[in-house]
Amino acid sequence: MARPTALFVVGTRPDAIKSAAVVQEFQRFAGQIDTVLVSTGQHREMLDQALGAFGLEADVDLGLMHHGQTLASVTSRALEGLDQVIADRAPDLVLAQGDTTTTYCAGLAAFYRQVPFGHIEAGLRTPSIWSPFPEEFNRRALGLFARLHFAPTRLAADNLLAEGAAPDSVMVTGNTGIDAVQAVARQGHGLPYADHPGRVLLLTTHRRENWGEPQLEVARAALRLVEEFEDVLLVVPMHRNPAVRTALQSVLEGKPRCTLVEPPDYVDFVQLMRRSALILTDSGGVQEEAPAFGVPVLVLRDTTERPEGVEAGTARLVGTKEESVYSSARSLLADPAALGHMAQATNPYGDGMASQRVRYAALRFLGIESPEVPPWV
Repeated sequence: MARPTALFVVGTRPDAIKSAAVVQEFQRFAGQIDTVLVSTGQHREMLDQALGAFGLEADVDLGLMHHGQTLASVTSRALEGLDQVIADRAPDLVLAQGDTTTTYCAGLAAFYRQVPFGHIEAGLRTPSIWSPFPEEFNRRALGLFARLHFAPTRLAADNLLAEGAAPDSVMVTGNTGIDAVQAVARQGHGLPYADHPGRVLLLTTHRRENWGEPQLEVARAALRLVEEFEDVLLVVPMHRNPAVRTALQSVLEGKPRCTLVEPPDYVDFVQLMRRSALILTDSGGVQEEAPAFGVPVLVLRDTTERPEGVEAGTARLVGTKEESVYSSARSLLADPAALGHMAQATNPYGDGMASQRVRYAALRFLGIESPEVPPWV
C-alpha cells in the first residue's frame, strides 16, 4: 500500500523558518508518510539561506523570483506553478504557513484541485483587511477553505471559531517559529559585535505599507537615538527590496555607530537578536522570536495580529511616526528598570513543541497514528 504524501510549500524566508521544523518532524516518520518540499522562490536568496540553516533543500523549485515583480505577477505564476505540482505529485495533504502570497496560492491551488489544505499559523487577525497588506486578506481567505487550522494561540483559535470554522478542524499548537529559533539558538554560535562595549539597537523594517515616508521617519528616529545614547550601536539588516534599502541608506548610511548590513543568514540573525538590548521591527516573526530571549520589541505598526505579546508586556505598538518611535525607544533606553521589566515578561507564543503537535494532528487526519504531545496552554 502506497504511503500518503504531504506537500509543504514555502516561498519566503519566514515561510522557510516556520515550516522547517515541521518538515523535519514529518521526515522523522518517513516510513509512514512521504514528505515533499516545494519552493516558489518568491524571495530567492533569503529563502535559500533559511532552508540551509536547517539542512533542507527543496524537492521542487519553481524559481518564480523576477526583478520588479508585482503582486499580480507573483500570484498568477505561483498559482499556475503550484497547480501543476499538485497535479503531478497528487498529494493527500498540502501544508503552508503564515500569510504570504505563496501560502495563499498554495491554499488556493489545493482548493481548486480539491486536496485538503492545512494552514500553519492560522487565525491571526487585525481589524482591517488593508493592514497588513496584502497579508490580512491572504490569511482571511485561507480560513475559508483550510481543512486543518493549526492556530498558534488560543486567541487565534477563537478568531477561527468565531468565523465559523469547524471546532474539530482547529487545534492550538503554539508557534512553530519558537521551535525554529530554539533549535538554532542551541547551535552555539558566538554573539556578534563582541567588540562593542555598549548596547545594540536592532532595526528591521520591510512591510509594504511602511515603504517610503514611514521608513524614512523610522530611520530618522533611530538616528536620533544613536546620537543621544553614546553607548548604542544601531544595526540595520536591509531587506533586498530596493525601495526599502534606498530609504534606510538615505538617512543612516555613513553615520557614526549606524551599521547597515546585508540580510544575515538565519543562524546569525538569531544571535543578533540575542545580542540586542531593544528591537524596533515591523516583522511578525521577530515579535514572536525576540521574547524567547527576553529582548523587548517596539512594533513599527499601528495594528498587530499578534496582540498576545502586547498583552504579556513583551512588545509595544508604536507606529511609524518619528516622534512616537523616538520617544518610546528613548524612554526604555534611558530607564534600565523599564527595559528590564519588558525583558522579564513571559513569552506567550510557544514551548518548542508546536511542530510535533502539527505532525500528530496532520497524520491523524490522514489515518496515521503517531506519538501525541501535551497540549499547548
